[in-house]
Amino acid sequence: MLTGPAAHPTDSETYAALHADATALLGGWQPTSPHAAAAREKTLALLAAGPVAMSRQHRPGHLTASALVLDSTGSRVLLCLHGKFGLWVQLGGHCERTDETLVAAALREATEESGIAGLRIDPTPIDVDVHQVACQGGSLHYDVRFAVLAPPGAVEQVSDEAEALGWFPPDALPEPLAGGTVQLVAPALAALRRSPLRR
Repeated sequence: MLTGPAAHPTDSETYAALHADATALLGGWQPTSPHAAAAREKTLALLAAGPVAMSRQHRPGHLTASALVLDSTGSRVLLCLHGKFGLWVQLGGHCERTDETLVAAALREATEESGIAGLRIDPTPIDVDVHQVACQGGSLHYDVRFAVLAPPGAVEQVSDEAEALGWFPPDALPEPLAGGTVQLVAPALAALRRSPLRR
């Protein structure tokens, strides 16, 4: 029987399934913009470090998952006024040890931060972005973004991480807005038009 530190799974063991999913997902993904293509290549290079790249303890950076939530008509997007950064941003955050896929991580984060049950996610990413964040153990977030559809009549509930939540028309987003958020709108709306989420 294992005892002591060796009894606890390492990041390589814990994040193995999530790492394999991220590598396969991004390896087969068609980027939605030149910016996303460059970010995908950087993210795949990070993933070459192994499952540790999924952990927030990885100092060179780590993967995160986020979601642009659209209402059931596709006419509004849900954004969060982040309590720590003071910027309006899409919902999302760190991968957890219980997440087996990036899609699951993004959907979990969107559900936790919006308080909305019954969200549906398009499993094809809409964007990848690499940005610097003052974060425990890592200086860069390699963020994989998804489109999420809220059910009709959805009512949001503010989480502990946000100062506010709000629905906004895609062409009238609030200020101050996080730099990488506006680039999600066009690919999210395109995903909604072609996606089985509509059905």
